[in-house]
Amino acid sequence: MANTPIATQSLASLFHQNGKRLQRQYKNHISDYPAFKEQQKGKDYLLFEENLTEELSIDETALSGGELYTIVTSKGAKGKKGALVAMVKGILADRITAVLQQIPERVRRTVREVSADMAAPLNAVIRRCFPNAHRVVDRFHVQQLAFDAVQEVRIALRWQVLEEENVAFTQAKDEGRSYQPEILSNGDTLKQLLVRSRYLLFKHPRLWNNEQQQRAILLFERYPQLQKAYGLATDLGDIYNKCTCKEQAFKHLALWYNKVEEAAITSFRTVSRSVQHHYIDILNFFTNRTTNAAAESFNAKIKAFRAQFRGVKDRTFFLYRLAKLYA
Repeated sequence: MANTPIATQSLASLFHQNGKRLQRQYKNHISDYPAFKEQQKGKDYLLFEENLTEELSIDETALSGGELYTIVTSKGAKGKKGALVAMVKGILADRITAVLQQIPERVRRTVREVSADMAAPLNAVIRRCFPNAHRVVDRFHVQQLAFDAVQEVRIALRWQVLEEENVAFTQAKDEGRSYQPEILSNGDTLKQLLVRSRYLLFKHPRLWNNEQQQRAILLFERYPQLQKAYGLATDLGDIYNKCTCKEQAFKHLALWYNKVEEAAITSFRTVSRSVQHHYIDILNFFTNRTTNAAAESFNAKIKAFRAQFRGVKDRTFFLYRLAKLYA
């Protein structure tokens, strides 16, 4: 609870004070924000060398209006005080590298592991700034890529059904009769079946409720290609869940590549190539089963913080408050 931010408006209301006036007083007189603002002149980053640890996460987040920041966090702090190592405006590898290299090389060489997604700029940053660290591609980004490929198949089928329905409606109109779409046993039309199946396709079958199980049966009977795509996505997830070492995971990944080729689904061939390009960093997960969950959690806190304060009107003051809470 100590790190839970509270808006000055909310604090002021507890004491029946003017919220805007309290915020101005805090910003300009009570806090050390004026000194921070002076220190940040000409800078578009935050850097806290003292928070660097052996295990880091790197991710990106948007503050407002699509303004992206790259954030480096310490896993050991678990999203609390001392979590923020660096926050750099933009996603350019050269820019992020220049900021992180302000930390002495002997300190940066103590980093042993960095988790990130498959973005090439982040890979370059890790290679340049943390030469002794091995990179771990976050498992959830890999699985998300696979489930996005499933959704691509589902959406393509939905467009196909919509077009077939339009043709059938036009034909019925030309013949002077009313058009009645097919109603399935669960009450869905084919169009509704494909729309309402979206969420069940993100879940493992053991997590489906009775309604989703019934819908999945109808869906896969009609669209076996979608069943193949869903099977490939869950098989990839099962590699993470069931394998206990790199060697075992490597063998199962090779078998998964074969399944992708047999299925001949374009979107999954793209996923397969991406996985092949990054397989060494993906397999590094099985060393310590490291994920980027800490970074994702930190990003969620920033978004909640931003929402509580109704956006980022003063970027420097927002960064100041983040630094006070998490650095």
